[in-house]
Amino acid sequence: MKGVVPAAGEGTRMRPLTAEKPKGLVEVADKPLLTHVFETLVDLDVSELVVIIGYRGDQIREYYGEEFDGVPITYERQESRDGLAHALLQAEPHIDGDFLWLHGDNVLRGNTDAVVTRHGETDAAVTTLVEDVPAEQAGKGAVFEFDGDQITGVVEKPEEPPSTTVPRGFYAFSREIFPACRLVTPDETGEYELTAAIELLVLAGRRIETVLLDGWCYNVNTPAEREQIETRLR
Repeated sequence: MKGVVPAAGEGTRMRPLTAEKPKGLVEVADKPLLTHVFETLVDLDVSELVVIIGYRGDQIREYYGEEFDGVPITYERQESRDGLAHALLQAEPHIDGDFLWLHGDNVLRGNTDAVVTRHGETDAAVTTLVEDVPAEQAGKGAVFEFDGDQITGVVEKPEEPPSTTVPRGFYAFSREIFPACRLVTPDETGEYELTAAIELLVLAGRRIETVLLDGWCYNVNTPAEREQIETRLR
């Protein structure tokens, strides 16, 4: 399987650390954020890293070159940062089967191998790592809807969350995600959300598998979050 990493965003909430460099090159515990992401995927024996670059992307290309720890890197440019579904479509020419996706600003320590195993054992269109969070945190991002154990929808930043189960930014996808991404319409901010593509697959009756996170995962968005994660890593 190949690993796809979106790393095109400007990281405005990380300023001033991203004033002169892309967010992926901001150091967390003495190494760039993208190095943490790449290490997670390389540990899963991905055959190639497909990295979606944008803001100051040439710096990422210059830093990592053509491979990471022996795994070749392919770069694709997202000229306009129009959301993660749009970013994922940039990788499509390089994907010929099921693949892994990890957000380029996530530091993850957990049972990612269980996601790969579950995906290989089923005919799921999507297998995602999830976490149950406190109710007050559930409305800050995407939240899954359930009917029993069956996922029936995905909601972005709901005022009244239908559950406390949230995706953690690590997925195994089949190629069915690509046509779903092309059908996504922009949200109120003009972005094409990846969760909207997953919602379309749910509505089409495709199987969505979840694996409960055993470990921890942090999304690094601000200098304060960076310091928090550095403390945990050290």
